[in-house]
Amino acid sequence: MENNSSPNCYSRLLPIFLIGGLIFFFGFSIGSRHGANLYSSEVIGNVDFAPYWKTWNVLNDKFVSGSSTAAVSGQDRVWQSIVGLAKSYDDPYTVFFPPKETKLFEASISGNFEGVGMEIGMRDDIVTVISPLKGTPADRAGMMPGDQIIRIDGESTNQFTVSDAVQRIRGERGTSVILTILREDVDEPLEISIVRDVITMPSIDTELRDDGIFLIQLYNFTGQSQKQFKKALKEFADSGADKLILDLRGNPGGFLDAAVDMTSWFLPKGKVIVSEDFGDPETIHHLRSKGHELPVEDFKMVILIDGGSASASEILAGALSEHGVATLIGEQSFGKGSVQQVVNITSDTSLKVTIARWLTPNGVSISHDGITPDIEVSFDMEDLEAGEDPQLDRAIEFVNEK
Repeated sequence: MENNSSPNCYSRLLPIFLIGGLIFFFGFSIGSRHGANLYSSEVIGNVDFAPYWKTWNVLNDKFVSGSSTAAVSGQDRVWQSIVGLAKSYDDPYTVFFPPKETKLFEASISGNFEGVGMEIGMRDDIVTVISPLKGTPADRAGMMPGDQIIRIDGESTNQFTVSDAVQRIRGERGTSVILTILREDVDEPLEISIVRDVITMPSIDTELRDDGIFLIQLYNFTGQSQKQFKKALKEFADSGADKLILDLRGNPGGFLDAAVDMTSWFLPKGKVIVSEDFGDPETIHHLRSKGHELPVEDFKMVILIDGGSASASEILAGALSEHGVATLIGEQSFGKGSVQQVVNITSDTSLKVTIARWLTPNGVSISHDGITPDIEVSFDMEDLEAGEDPQLDRAIEFVNEK
């Protein structure tokens, strides 16, 4: 999934994902090509709209295309005006979706779509891979968390938003896209060709290892993840194991409700899991544990995280670390700690707008630096090519320590 989703239609999501609310009404009538006065008021509040309307009129009256490109309709100019308005907030997760982009967005949150299968975001104003999804074309092609996408099919991404990049990376099954990337510790840009396919979101894998350690690999926080996670914990209880490794590496997040529900298996009822900071200390909202009864006692737990662990993954990992339930091993997480709502502007357009930021139980902003592991262990290309996993090895060593 190249980008991210939604309480009711889709329930609240994190990257990248949530719904509800009321935003900004932007309306006017479009007159004829010549001589039309296209505004009802030049000043609204303290905002002078006269330059906007003058520009609209000049373009409407004078512009002649220097190419054979089809004329842009008045309605398309309205949509692009709102796109620019959203961009002016300089927040990579606040995006307006015109009709075509709205369809793509809705397809991405349904769980099945055609593309390459990876989550992307913005870091230091560069389109960056959060995580390739397991078993997808992006994963098979060797894309890695932290890869910086500098060109898509030869076109520079220098001025791209996440939405711009998603539109160009997605495409019909069987077609190819060439990504030019910068990768840490690699001197020259890499060109990676990926053949698009139908993407089905993976969810969870479990394994009782021969050494008695129970391993849960959680790939995302979808609407089905809560039931699957509950089933995995029952397997853990039935196995008789007293050592648990929860692997959140490459997990880009998903539904907030799923993150809160899963974390509730490990914390007493009422303990703070995460807080929503809406920019005013009086409006901070604490989300607390439901106090699910975990059928296992006295077990040792490690959570694996890396640069592809984002959003809901960071909420779960941060809460269990700060409450002393789990030890974090791996690398710094991505740092996707803002809350979005998806607002329907018209029947076929929508606005994804950042409304708050996430704080860990101790008040640490997830967006600022992400989550820092208790034990830092790197994982590089040499390890990948050699089929080694030093992070998992260190986790196994840790849970076996007395």
